[in-house]
Amino acid sequence: MELRSQVLLWKLVLLQSSVVLLSSGPSGSSTAGSSVVSESAVSWAAGARALLRCQSPRMVWTQDRLHDRQRVVHWDLSGGPAGGPARRLVDMYSAGEQRVYEPRDRGRLLLSPSAFHDGNFSLIIRAVGETDEGLYTCNLHHHYCHLYETLAIRLEVTDNPRVAGAHWDGEKEVLVVERGAPALLTCVNRAHVWTDRHLEEAQQVVHWDRQPPGVPHDRADRLLDLYASGERRAYGPPFLRDRVAVEADAFARGDFSLRIDQLEPADEGTYSCHLHHHYCGLHERRVFHLKVTEPAPEPPPRDSPGNGSSHSSAPAPDPTLARGRSVINVIVPESRAHFFQQLGYVLATLLLFILLLITVILATRQRRRGGYEYSDKKSGKSKGKDVNMAEFAVVTGDQAFYRSEDIQLDYKNNILKERAELAHSPLPAKNIDLDREFRKEYCK
Repeated sequence: MELRSQVLLWKLVLLQSSVVLLSSGPSGSSTAGSSVVSESAVSWAAGARALLRCQSPRMVWTQDRLHDRQRVVHWDLSGGPAGGPARRLVDMYSAGEQRVYEPRDRGRLLLSPSAFHDGNFSLIIRAVGETDEGLYTCNLHHHYCHLYETLAIRLEVTDNPRVAGAHWDGEKEVLVVERGAPALLTCVNRAHVWTDRHLEEAQQVVHWDRQPPGVPHDRADRLLDLYASGERRAYGPPFLRDRVAVEADAFARGDFSLRIDQLEPADEGTYSCHLHHHYCGLHERRVFHLKVTEPAPEPPPRDSPGNGSSHSSAPAPDPTLARGRSVINVIVPESRAHFFQQLGYVLATLLLFILLLITVILATRQRRRGGYEYSDKKSGKSKGKDVNMAEFAVVTGDQAFYRSEDIQLDYKNNILKERAELAHSPLPAKNIDLDREFRKEYCK
């Protein structure tokens, strides 16, 4: 009976090994070559600085700070008799730490302590019961390389020893084990990324290639070689070698962008960035088709007004016609600040006008007051002169006119009437010759 069970286990190991090789063969061959991740066409003006971006977070070698804790394997179980979500059974790090989650599984579930050295991550269940049925998954994680691989095995328990065995259902392996017998869930992966840990500095390299127009990829010229250890090598033609550069901390940030200063028409061609991480199995290539255009012409100096040159020059072409796009005029509403600014201008103008009007009024009054004083002074000067009384003619015509008016009054008797007539009658005008009187006085 023991011989039969050992033969059955060996058959299961051989069957699982062949399945693993078939499933991992295509993926291993695909990572051996360099795959084109992106391909783009870029255009820069002559004399400008070109920047060809090549970034990859997987090439940051400083991420591997945990060393042997970057690789881990864990077994999960889902779809058992009780149902429910998947639960963790056991896991182990590359440093050898192994952990079993359920107390009843301690001593029943075993992993090889040398799993990360020989690549055998198989799980051994010593005594299989009905509660062990379900879908088992073997999960391999490499946190530094961002690799995740999963292998599924379905375990069924039977009481008939003739039914025990293993077969492939088209998607996964189905293992039928007799109740109480040991079960071996095989998971083998001997890729060096799971079994060995190499020095990162020796496993990472980046290089830039350049293909002139019409040159195939296999005849491209090497421009730069960058190693994670810090070593750098520059190649290429002399006219381009001194104008290309990559940042010094490229491996610390995962940014290997190529910078080309002072572009020239001879710099046209196809540039490719190759990323190789042999430890993680990373081989990527990014392709850039660089085209150098003529620099934009500088705008002509604006002619000064009045020299007559602006009338003779032809009008500049409308840039919107060359682009074939319509011009949309957008009217931006004025803000409150603009309104208050205009209001301030109006108030200031009104205030200046009022001040000017007040100045004119004060000046006019001052001038009139000065005229009155001048006339008073002139009349005061004339008081000291001798006045010839002969110059003034005594006009009695007015007095006679007013006195000769006939006033119609009613009187009680004739005496009163006569008195009134005498009072209103004009006195005889007396002509006095002043010159004659002065002569008389002089002669005396």
